[in-house]
Amino acid sequence: MSINTVSQIDNQVKLKHALISVSDKTGLETFIPELIRTAPGIKIFSTGGTYKKIVDLMPADTAGAVVQVSEYTGQPETQGGLVKTLDFKIYLGLLTETYNDAHQSDLKRTAAVPIDMVVVNLYPFQQTVARPGATVESARGNIDIGGPCMLRASAKNFIRVAPVVDPADYPRIIEELAATGGSTTLDTRAMLAKKAFAHTAEYDQAISEYLQAKSIAEIKAVYPDIL
Repeated sequence: MSINTVSQIDNQVKLKHALISVSDKTGLETFIPELIRTAPGIKIFSTGGTYKKIVDLMPADTAGAVVQVSEYTGQPETQGGLVKTLDFKIYLGLLTETYNDAHQSDLKRTAAVPIDMVVVNLYPFQQTVARPGATVESARGNIDIGGPCMLRASAKNFIRVAPVVDPADYPRIIEELAATGGSTTLDTRAMLAKKAFAHTAEYDQAISEYLQAKSIAEIKAVYPDIL
């Protein structure tokens, strides 16, 4: 397997497409209108409850700027939201390199677009297992798959994509977009990538520690109808 070696990148990347899917919706009421204002013409892809929240926050004349991920990919969400963003078009959009001709051909071939920002925070695993009476099954159900995958893909491609995990970073992002005419800088994208990888590492560590503390007997006891 050969690994691409990139030498030519852009310091400032115009924000044209963002994917937003968050469990913690803190700050969206300010962030979304400001995102629309500072990145004119942006298209936002979203899922489930986040999509509904964003629609409610969009200025009336920009309501068409938000699109459900399922509409973009052509694949409906799996029951219970189990599979929403694990799609080739999403990851091509996250991982594609600006000056890679083969990647640009793949975008055209699949009618995909480069995704320039991912705003994701994860299912509340730690909070779930901290609740009295929490079970292995409730913990299992709150293990996020799509969120960490998107964060890792966007953080890997920080040369073009801004991975946002912390609502506390929303003001800085808006300030930068306003100062640059709607672009993110390499400095900010690299800083956000560091936070994203630290966030997913901490998340995986919490899951590992929880499961390691459970015996096989405890796990099996949660499922009385083992066939």
